[in-house]
Parts: sequence; structure tokens; C-alpha cells
Amino acid sequence: MNNLNDNVLRHSPRTTMLNEREIESCYLGQFIPVHYHHNMLMDQNRMHGFKSAIDYAVKPGAKVLELGGGTGVLSWFAAAKAAKVYCVEFNPDMVKEARKFLAKNPNGEKVEVIHADAFEYLPPEPVDVVICEMIHVGMLREKQVEVIESFKRRYLERFDGPLPVFLPEAVIMAVQPLQQEYDFEGFYAPIVQFQETTVIYPGTVEMAQPAVYSIIDFNQPNELIYTWQGKFVVERNGEINAMRFVTKNILAVVQERSTTIDWLNHYMTLPLAMPVKAREGDVLQVSFQYRAGGSIPSLQASLKAEILYEAVLQPAQHIPAFA
Repeated sequence: MNNLNDNVLRHSPRTTMLNEREIESCYLGQFIPVHYHHNMLMDQNRMHGFKSAIDYAVKPGAKVLELGGGTGVLSWFAAAKAAKVYCVEFNPDMVKEARKFLAKNPNGEKVEVIHADAFEYLPPEPVDVVICEMIHVGMLREKQVEVIESFKRRYLERFDGPLPVFLPEAVIMAVQPLQQEYDFEGFYAPIVQFQETTVIYPGTVEMAQPAVYSIIDFNQPNELIYTWQGKFVVERNGEINAMRFVTKNILAVVQERSTTIDWLNHYMTLPLAMPVKAREGDVLQVSFQYRAGGSIPSLQASLKAEILYEAVLQPAQHIPAFA
């Protein structure tokens, strides 16, 4: 075991030794602090979207499983219609919080909060719906994809199918070149930024239209590595010094109306190690690779952009004139 892990073990306040998965979770975002979950409760877009999707997906009398329950709010939404909800949470502090909150709310008795690892837990009976919100922009840091893929494999081995409905049902991920201001009262600092999707930031200039680089359908098998190389047509003169990552979560597909219930994560803007000057009409090539649940620096390290085609170097087109 390396020095970092040794140090964690020596200074852990817990009475039992942390295993390797717990150590990894502390550093990669699974062990989210209590106050972060409180912030999620105050995110109206997130709350309204999930409440609407759960109300649509959970039928009266259904059995529901939530993986990574946090405060228990999504399980509580499900309990409005479900006969039984299994709410799995790994963080012992959040287990206490969820049980406390659910005891204060109607239908809370339908939710059984279970202290367990979502990578290992299976319900004692087949379920109709699985809720899992371990979502970070670009499917980074948190283990949404890996947890769902592990669950599907183990669930089919035990119950032989069919698989339950997953919520979210799918994720669409896109990337977009930017010219991003990194001046902070005269202090230049190219940093990772998370931006609200409904706010216009004067220091952010979109240099091309976004391009989709991956679509995840949780009802189908999914790879854990995202490798992409794509091209953009630059729309204005400037310096491309950052890439915006966009993650749109399809919480539920409302087939009767041919619509979806969506939740859009905050934009994540990553600075480029090597900015590039660009002019309108240039073709920009961007490439990157990272693992689902991997760190943000791992994506940054692979992120590259270059001008593949300079519009100004192309010969002018002479159109003949006719009388």
C-alpha cells in the first residue's frame, strides 16, 4: 500500500480499518460531505426534474431501489407511489441524516435506508425502478456508469431479468471550444470553472457550436472509457483557450408525449494547456480520453486542440460574371 493510503489509515477516526474501495471513494467523490447534499436539496432545477421523472417512472405499488441515496429525498419522492423503497448509502453520516429526515416526512416509513456499498448491494427481491444519481459533469469523479454496469451484471445473475427501469435513463455529453477570461482583479489564473447554465458570463465567448461526443443509454451495455477526436468550424476570431463540457441527463422518456424530462448539469470549463489562435472559418481539431469516474486532471492531461485548416490560407474563389 502506498504512503498516501498508509497515512489515511493511521489518521482515520473510524474504529475499523478503511478498505481500498473506501479509500478511493474518499478521494474520487463518492464520500460526499453532508453540506454538499444540503446544497443539492436547494438546487430547484435538480429537485423539480427528479421529482417529475420519479413521479412518471414509479407506478403505484412498485418496488424501487436507490443507489447512493444521500439525504433520501429521491427515495422519498418514489415512496409517494411505491410500496417499498430500498435506499442504499455508503457514508454513515448520510445514513443517519437520511433516516432522520425520512422519519419527519409522510411515507418515510416505506423507505428502508441501508448502510452498504452500491458496488456490492443487491435488493432481496426484484425491483421495478432503480434510481442512481452519482452524476458529475462528463461522468467524471463519481461512479455512476461503473455502479450501474456492475449492478446490471449482478442483478441478472441473481434474478435472471428483466432489468428494471433506470433513472436517469440516458446521458448526452458534449464539448465546445471557448475563449475564457482568466483575469481575477489582475491575477491571471487559468482554473477549472463550473458555470450555471442559465447565466450569461461576459468573460466567456463561444468560439464554435458544441459537438456531442458520447451518448450513454443505461438500458444498454456501456463502455467505461471515452475516447474522442472531433472537428469544429470556428465562428469568430480570437484565442481558443478552454473547452466547455456539457452533460444533459435524460431523467425519463415520456413516450406518451414524445418528450423527455431532463436535468442539465452545470457547465464545466477546462483551460487548455496550449491555447490556439483562431480565425473565423478555421477548422479546429480537439481530442481527449478519460475513464468514467476518473479525475478531472486526468481529462485535462489528455485534452489537446490544434488548428487543422486555416481559412485565410485557402485561395480565393473567383466566380465568373455573366452578362
